[in-house]
Amino acid sequence: MKIVTSLSFQGQCREAFEFYAALFGGRITSAVTYGEAATGEHAPEERHRSWLMHCWLEIGDQALMGADMDVAWAPNIDKPKNGFDVTLHTENQAEAKRWFDGLSEGGRAIMPFGETFWSPGFGSLIDRFGIPWMISVTPQTGWQPAGM
Repeated sequence: MKIVTSLSFQGQCREAFEFYAALFGGRITSAVTYGEAATGEHAPEERHRSWLMHCWLEIGDQALMGADMDVAWAPNIDKPKNGFDVTLHTENQAEAKRWFDGLSEGGRAIMPFGETFWSPGFGSLIDRFGIPWMISVTPQTGWQPAGM
């Protein structure tokens, strides 16, 4: 099984996914606009034609999916995201810090990146696109937090 998180935006999906692809070393394998997908009586309004109806980002053996949504289609899309975080785990502390710093740029750190009692490196943030993230370093066998 593969569980894929689908992220929703209001016209920033392409920008967000290009940013995520660069930061994580991924590759966008599909980006379909509403203008390309819907025609005839289902054709979108002009302002939505360039919005992404579907975007797929491959990152190693993982993926993120995304789309742009209007308030008329998703009534809470303009509200802060709540009840989930996209969580990234790595054994590499420098990589985790780079992800945290990159995602934090233009966003807002909730918990600054640093050592915790459960991880040598952990932080949470909301990126500039409104997506909540948690970044965590998986402790090596025998790791103990400082001062314990």
